[in-house]
Amino acid sequence: MYSYDTLRSSAACVVAWGLLACSGSTSTQGGAPAGSAGTTGSAGTTGSAGTTGSAGTTGTAGTTGSAGTAGTAGAGAAGGQPNLIPTNTTASAVATKLGHSNFLIGMGNDLADNHDQDGAYTLGTPVDVHYAYLVGLLGQGGWPDWNSGGTFVNILTDSAKSHGAVPMFTLYSMAAQGENRTDVLTQDAFMQPYWDGAKLLFQRIAVFDGPAIVQFEPDFWGFTEQASADPAGLPVHVGALAPDCSSQPDNLIGMGNCLVTLARKYAPKAVVGFHVSGWADSDPAKIAAYLLKIGAGAGDIVTTDTLDRDAGCFEAGTDPNCQRSGTFYWDENNVQSPTFHEHLAWVKTITDAMSKPMLWWQTPFGVPSATPGGSMGHYRDNRVHYIFGHISEFIAAGGLGVVFGVGAGNQTYIDTDGGQFKSAVASYFAAPVAL
Repeated sequence: MYSYDTLRSSAACVVAWGLLACSGSTSTQGGAPAGSAGTTGSAGTTGSAGTTGSAGTTGTAGTTGSAGTAGTAGAGAAGGQPNLIPTNTTASAVATKLGHSNFLIGMGNDLADNHDQDGAYTLGTPVDVHYAYLVGLLGQGGWPDWNSGGTFVNILTDSAKSHGAVPMFTLYSMAAQGENRTDVLTQDAFMQPYWDGAKLLFQRIAVFDGPAIVQFEPDFWGFTEQASADPAGLPVHVGALAPDCSSQPDNLIGMGNCLVTLARKYAPKAVVGFHVSGWADSDPAKIAAYLLKIGAGAGDIVTTDTLDRDAGCFEAGTDPNCQRSGTFYWDENNVQSPTFHEHLAWVKTITDAMSKPMLWWQTPFGVPSATPGGSMGHYRDNRVHYIFGHISEFIAAGGLGVVFGVGAGNQTYIDTDGGQFKSAVASYFAAPVAL
């Protein structure tokens, strides 16, 4: 994941985790197409009705040439309390909810390393999903402040829709003061804007009034599992700060359930899920059991990553963002560990135990090479090569899809990979694989 100190700000704009947002009437996504707020300020986000069965008012998202003021999505889904009973969900059912029937392929985090925010839309072939990070806290320079009333969300939803993609958001606000900070869970100055921001996210998705994906706090659950194997024993300020969750306990179980509660209540069209960190425990069954305890069973999907940077970047070891020990380039022949089959077996344990399909996220773009390492923008990796050649294996492991993107600067990207990703996407969508 990104470290919070990569956030940079200026008088009108911020660049954070590879995303650009500007306040006021010049909200920009750098050459954004129709449906988002481009450099000319040509189009504000399009408002639509809040969620049905609510007592709230219909929200609208703003006026032409401006991101506008956040509308209020209604309070309440289908006229009652959200259903948090754990359910079995299949990849095909989730894809249908998102308007698709195939194994999903997506891309995101385009602006990392100063690439165009709309990089996913330059491939010549529409992708199924476009994702972006949402970082920081409300009132503290975080994503809700980037555009008036949190409408940064709608800039991205509207742009995705105009390109035939489902918008996906990575809620990554628990790292606002650094990763692995479980101490902030009982600090009202942190948790109040956290809960307000989470609610705002789903209100903005409700204004969009279309399918979207939200994954909750990558790696955070791995840190909390290591901090306390019993989530009931980890205190969190929940009910007093998030009135929609007043019945939830003030611990990590309450926190997980509250995130799902907010999603179901304000944005019932959204698909949501918790991120699975492989390093949380050596036993994937224990990871799955832990996530089920904190409410992941009431979600729709689970997410994970094969690796958040090119394998070659770690092999070269010269970039400060790539300083880990291990073997990162997997054997495509599935003979010598680590292999792709080992990873897929790990995923199958998770998806079977949780009865949720897996969405792989932030998968690197690197190109295969027999020579370890590489150089900035040209590090080796073989995940694109293997995945597109073995889609059926990923489906068999419980897969819903794969979204690709860089996890740090200086990585291989679609303009430095010799056309590998563009070609793979074009070939795949010529005959997409049904779920």
